[in-house]
Amino acid sequence: MQSARLPPRIRAFIRSLAYPQPPSHIRKRFRAIDQGALERVAISLRENYFAQAINCFGDTVEAYLASTEGKKDFEDHLCNRLYADRETIVPWLDQARSLQGARVLEIGCGTGSATVALAEQGALVTAVDVEEPSVEVARERCKAFGLDVAFSVLNAAQAGARFSEEKFDFIIFYASLEHMTHEERLAAMKGTWDMLPKGSFWCVVEAPNRLWYRDDHTSLLPFFLWLPNDLAFEYSRFSPRKAVLGRYREHSREADLDFLRKGRGVSFHEFDLAIRPSEDLRVVSSLLGFLRGGSILRRMKARLDGDTRFESLLAQVGPRIHPGFYNRRLDLIIQKD
Repeated sequence: MQSARLPPRIRAFIRSLAYPQPPSHIRKRFRAIDQGALERVAISLRENYFAQAINCFGDTVEAYLASTEGKKDFEDHLCNRLYADRETIVPWLDQARSLQGARVLEIGCGTGSATVALAEQGALVTAVDVEEPSVEVARERCKAFGLDVAFSVLNAAQAGARFSEEKFDFIIFYASLEHMTHEERLAAMKGTWDMLPKGSFWCVVEAPNRLWYRDDHTSLLPFFLWLPNDLAFEYSRFSPRKAVLGRYREHSREADLDFLRKGRGVSFHEFDLAIRPSEDLRVVSSLLGFLRGGSILRRMKARLDGDTRFESLLAQVGPRIHPGFYNRRLDLIIQKD
């Protein structure tokens, strides 16, 4: 909350150092929010999203939010994710097809940061998430920004059947595939791909790549994404993120599922199984490719987010697959043909 109370000019300067500037036609659609509305979103975050996650933190919500990790987590949900979505994700998606007037199905809306970033650009957004408390925050956030969004509490595996009669220009899995079981992933990917009209875009955003040598999403451990689930479950005790992973000691059906929900890697293998062989997909763009072809600031961000040496090594093994499948995260725009 402290950075939210800084003078607007100082906040803008800090953001300019952290995020590349988007095109003017995107910037002019950003919506402002007053301090009172921001406080209401903050209250909703505490009472819904963070309150329902108390067992995950293994402590009281107050204790977690008072910790260094908790403060960062809260500020990310309150403001920083929206800034990042506006400055990076939205320009990337908009380059493939203008978001203004686009019909968007956002799967994994969470607490609504990306939902706002998409809807304020004039997109007609249908947002779904499996967690009701998160959707409550997303509703409050969109209300605070004066945006009209259709929300549904839904498991992504049911999305194909639920929206089969609707037409979308974008279907976006936003930081969600990694939180699904294997069966849910395949059902969600196949179901939404089958319902997507030809020429429209199927996107995945911020899915940690199973092939990458370090897990920067859940455990912060090297080679963690390479481990089979049972071994990863037991090895998670070495993670520095004790508040998130420190309680996994004994296997049970509930504990194993909860562990998977924290986030596991995704790779081209699921695309091969659920959609079609990855080498045959029409990948329009990867986020790192977009950043590497942009301004100096965008190229600097791409350098921090990637590792061209490791990407090249992976590409030598599978040269026919789009290089976006070898980035640290899977951020891909795929057009159905």
